Amino acid sequence: MHASHQGNLVRSARRMAPVLSLLALWTASFSTFSAQAQEPATARFHINTQRLQGTLEKLSEFGKNPEGGVTRLGFSETEMAAREYVIGLMKQAGLQVRVDPAGNIFGARAGSEKLPILLFGSHIDSVLHGGNYDGDLGSLGAIEVIRTLNDLSVKTRHPLEVVIWTNEEGNHFGLTTLGSGVAAGELGPENLNRKDDQGLTLADWLRRYGQDPAHLTDARIPPKTLAAFLELHIEQGPNLEEDKIPIGVVQGIVGLKRWMCSASGFANHAGTTPMNRRKDALAAASKEVLAVRDVVRAEPGRQVGTVGFVKVEPGAVNVIPGRAQFPVELRDLDTAVIDRMWQRIQERFKQIDQEENVETSCTPLDDVEPAAVAPAVKSAIYAAGKSLGLATMDLPSGAVQDAQKIAKIAPMGMIFVPSHDGISHSPKEFTPWQDCANGTEVLYRSILLLDNQMNRL
Repeated sequence: MHASHQGNLVRSARRMAPVLSLLALWTASFSTFSAQAQEPATARFHINTQRLQGTLEKLSEFGKNPEGGVTRLGFSETEMAAREYVIGLMKQAGLQVRVDPAGNIFGARAGSEKLPILLFGSHIDSVLHGGNYDGDLGSLGAIEVIRTLNDLSVKTRHPLEVVIWTNEEGNHFGLTTLGSGVAAGELGPENLNRKDDQGLTLADWLRRYGQDPAHLTDARIPPKTLAAFLELHIEQGPNLEEDKIPIGVVQGIVGLKRWMCSASGFANHAGTTPMNRRKDALAAASKEVLAVRDVVRAEPGRQVGTVGFVKVEPGAVNVIPGRAQFPVELRDLDTAVIDRMWQRIQERFKQIDQEENVETSCTPLDDVEPAAVAPAVKSAIYAAGKSLGLATMDLPSGAVQDAQKIAKIAPMGMIFVPSHDGISHSPKEFTPWQDCANGTEVLYRSILLLDNQMNRL
């Protein structure tokens, strides 16, 4: 055998060793899967659990609230400081760091072949009085994967990139998943003049983040750039914890539709207007709020419907309400289910209008399409979980996610870990450290499996 050919085989064997070891462990796990389903499997972990915990605890100091949790809004001084901390971690891990014109942070690790990028990460911005795990786990878990690859001297075929998306929560400018939306080509320069509560525009904040708003469209990721996108996230719901399942395999991200509805009656004197002659907008709206709940509950499945507030006018103790305004939001994996529920809700509203002698009109506000998870990415997550002896559950993401935007331009998948009591967007948001480690190890193994399986001739 020629010496150079022999050398190539040796290098190839070294590169494949971590993947072959992982596949062997996965195969062996099938015979003992049931018995080991709840085993922590700490001894078999590649990631450094204590290091992961340390970085998450440090990040939680940026925007820390006295009652616990954080307020680290996207496009804020607090988030700017947190971004510097995360950029520092990326550089320590040997990543080549860049910030795109939308403020998204990317950290690149070269691959051994010229292949599309395996992208993974999440966000570090929070809601007002939010928790320490939403977005943070997926972001720092992704960096931990890179550090582990470095520790074990693993070279991947695909180039890898960790991403921290900008302004996922959308507290400013009324734009959720802003950074990923720009990257996917869904949002553009038409939003640059939107103002926040301080009167600052999106363009102003991008300049503060060191970017030129005139080049916003340069943040769009060209077609075929990505092999896949993978996001580790807390479930933000009760299902995994209640069923004692450590890993959720997301089947898709729900779509949502929102409307602003207004019940119009007639404001009149509360003391002199007989009950049978009233046009009480609040009474009608109250029935309509319950109608939304009843219609959604009557539909089989995991769909949800919400009325978040009711604004009543004129709002005086001695005046019959003349107008009541309220939003309706419906979510499901199937747009047809959303449309069917909305049709039934409108029929109920008409009945209530006749009963209460008012008129209700609704105007569309938002329409977000559901996003499907790529079968190849789901398969990798299943295999990674089984290789650890961790039971998995299929479930949808009921929350809007960055992965939902990236699904428009690349295959995507999501890994969920349990949320204690199903609480999120709260200082009481909590995921045990072992569950954080489980999810990060599954992310690590999923990346290696995808690297081995994708883009093979």
